[in-house]
Amino acid sequence: MTDSTPLTDSLAALAAVIESRLPARGGDPQASYVARLLHKGPDAFLKKIGEEATEVVMAAKDADHGGDKSKIVYEVADLWFHSMIALAHYGLSPADVVTELNRRAGTSGIEEKALRKAKTRDSEPQGDPA
Repeated sequence: MTDSTPLTDSLAALAAVIESRLPARGGDPQASYVARLLHKGPDAFLKKIGEEATEVVMAAKDADHGGDKSKIVYEVADLWFHSMIALAHYGLSPADVVTELNRRAGTSGIEEKALRKAKTRDSEPQGDPA
């Protein structure tokens, strides 16, 4: 595994800019795209996340058929960016995502998914056994 400091520093710096655009911090929707999305609310930035996720899929499909692989990077960057807007809106940060990825490290994806299902099942209210 390589040193992730430059990556986490870059994400933290971008997160700080996004957080500065929050309406509660005086983000001006007339002067900032991020502030405009945050001002419009979740429907606006969640729609962008859906659009960007679709564009990642399309870029990958194109790459499978001889297209430019660098377009995948471009589209993933857009997806991450808009996802970071959602994180900021909900009071979360890229560090929270990195912490979760680190928690999952060394755990099989199949095992991790089974654990999440079990936790969800265990947290659901139980019906009256009578």
